[in-house]
Amino acid sequence: MKKHLIFCIILLNLIFNPSAFSQERTTINNAFTDRVFDGQGYQPASNLKWKYQTNGKIFSSPTAKNGTVYIGSEDGYLYAVEEKSGKTKWKFKTNGAIHSTPGIYGNAVFFGSFDGNYYAVNTQNGKLIWKFKTGGEHWLGEKGRFDMKPATQYMDDLWSFYLSSPVVYEKGKKAVVLFGSSDGNVYSLDAKTGDLKWKFKTNEPVHGTPVIDQNRIYIGGWDAVLYALNIETGKEVWRFATGTKPGFKGIQSAVAVADGKVYFGAREPYFFALEAETGKLIWKYDAESSWFLSTAVIQDNTVYVGTSDTYALLALDAKTGAEKYRYKTNGYVYASPAIAGNTVYFGDFTGNFFSLDLLSNGKKSKIIPTENRKQLASSTLKNDLLDFSYAGRNTDLSLYDNCKKVMDDFYKLGAIVSSPYISNNTVYFGSADGYLYAYNLEEEK
Repeated sequence: MKKHLIFCIILLNLIFNPSAFSQERTTINNAFTDRVFDGQGYQPASNLKWKYQTNGKIFSSPTAKNGTVYIGSEDGYLYAVEEKSGKTKWKFKTNGAIHSTPGIYGNAVFFGSFDGNYYAVNTQNGKLIWKFKTGGEHWLGEKGRFDMKPATQYMDDLWSFYLSSPVVYEKGKKAVVLFGSSDGNVYSLDAKTGDLKWKFKTNEPVHGTPVIDQNRIYIGGWDAVLYALNIETGKEVWRFATGTKPGFKGIQSAVAVADGKVYFGAREPYFFALEAETGKLIWKYDAESSWFLSTAVIQDNTVYVGTSDTYALLALDAKTGAEKYRYKTNGYVYASPAIAGNTVYFGDFTGNFFSLDLLSNGKKSKIIPTENRKQLASSTLKNDLLDFSYAGRNTDLSLYDNCKKVMDDFYKLGAIVSSPYISNNTVYFGSADGYLYAYNLEEEK
């Protein structure tokens, strides 16, 4: 009788408290890399809901939660904007540009600034919770970058757009926030206090964003190595080295993890699929001398990822790496796509924002240009396509300052390197024109 009573107590406990005999609860917040959202059918962006102006270019990507959109700007502010109205809820000032994408956990939003700090700020009132000083944040650069002249001049890499974006890992009652830094370290901090838990040293700056899967994080940096680290200790599990040819060295994207595989692209002009357990290469896709800054999204055994010089959104077979199709845009596709229902959303460097029907094999799309693009495309683009030589015509493009001017002209178009976020039937993205855009999605027909 006693045994039966004990069994009944255990059974009732499992029914009404099913976690009582399970492992500690684990929650992962990969705000930047969780790119698949709820949606129905083909729902392209339609009419402008609102746009919110900052005082700097936007390279950060938006994150939305509980009716508020969070985004950083080159003007040094993190903005909290009301989803419904597009009005300022609050803004938080740092002493440097904010190129990382905010991550949210509980009542805190986490982000990094070029002032050398990573911050935790209260989501309700914008008050500082804590800040952690790294060894310094900066664009990648060197003297005579890419053999540009003069060889003695220090030059920022003109395509080093992002800082690492923080992600949160919660296990039981403890949570840590993880990110990379220009000082070459990957950091794990206590999410509540900002205290250092561990750090892992790489050989060069780390501007890639960590991705958490089970008990590991995957992250790459400018040393062109993808690292798999134990999330509890920061110890290396394995590493995978990509190429280091001048001009084709470095990992700026985050990985995507699915079905025991890790997918990512690099400046070495290949997209890779590795075994998640061992880091062994499964396949690689030749990108025709095109960089991958875009982080891939995987759905229905298809990898969707943007390319630089081939101006494309690629659809690759996740098992084999074979190209299913490519959708040609008008310029570099550096932003990471987002998927909702049968629609993939992304922008390009000429200021076009695309809504592509996934069931059309790249044949059905809707394109929305920024206002600046409408005004400046005819004078900046060649046959509506980005062309560096055309934009820099009559100038010596071996000189760094002339190349920088061309990039500044492209930015004026409203270049989109901010990745879209979807919430409440609205798609949000930032632009180098300084605006955060909110577009309503069409209702499924």
